[in-house]
Amino acid sequence: MNQRTGRLRGKVALVTGGAMGIGLATARRFAAEGAFTYIADVEKPAPGELSVEGAEEITYVDLDVTDEVAWAEAVDDILERDERLDILVNNAGVIDYAGIADVTAEAWARVVAVDQTGVFLGTRAALKPMLAQRSGSIINLSSAWGVVGSEGVAAYQAAKGGVRGLTRNTAVTYARDGVRANTVIPGWIRTPLAERQAEEKNAEVIGLTPLGFGGDPDDIAWGCVYLASDESRYVTGSELVIDGGLLAR
Repeated sequence: MNQRTGRLRGKVALVTGGAMGIGLATARRFAAEGAFTYIADVEKPAPGELSVEGAEEITYVDLDVTDEVAWAEAVDDILERDERLDILVNNAGVIDYAGIADVTAEAWARVVAVDQTGVFLGTRAALKPMLAQRSGSIINLSSAWGVVGSEGVAAYQAAKGGVRGLTRNTAVTYARDGVRANTVIPGWIRTPLAERQAEEKNAEVIGLTPLGFGGDPDDIAWGCVYLASDESRYVTGSELVIDGGLLAR
């Protein structure tokens, strides 16, 4: 965490799914770059993870991203404390590996609720302060599996593909109001979610990656720092692919 330029100094950020993996790495990078950072999750990270040397301590928010009321309360609490919200990273996600013929309606609904509807609810809640202040950056996490087909993972692919469309809609609708929206598309990243996948599935995806290795959460976090910063002021409705070349095939 010693690479700092103050790129997000004074900004207020909320990162969902921030207890681990990409969300936690992103929150820590944001804090290191000067942002007042909130982690939203149903699980709380270890206390040591909320501290970044030389930065404001990261604040934990207990939030189920599928809960509309909880979203409103979380954003209101941030506004009461900091009077603004500059950055939202919709990162929370779950996965089910079944194909269409085998996935249950319950499993489908759960994945879509977290991975797609949660992004909608978060975006809508964040737009309230962002439109009022006429500025903001919304960063939505999709997936390489939201771009190309793969065996199984039907609900996940459907939800992550939908995130891309929602992001473009947000970008076009609110560009003149000062709000930007962009999608980050990770390839295989070494996270708890990926590590719970079958070893053969991980080996297959990494084997197809031209760089020949999987990424780390920080690889995605740095991309989010760029999209959150004023350096990307002319970037909206875009898709930042960070996948080791996987989608270039």
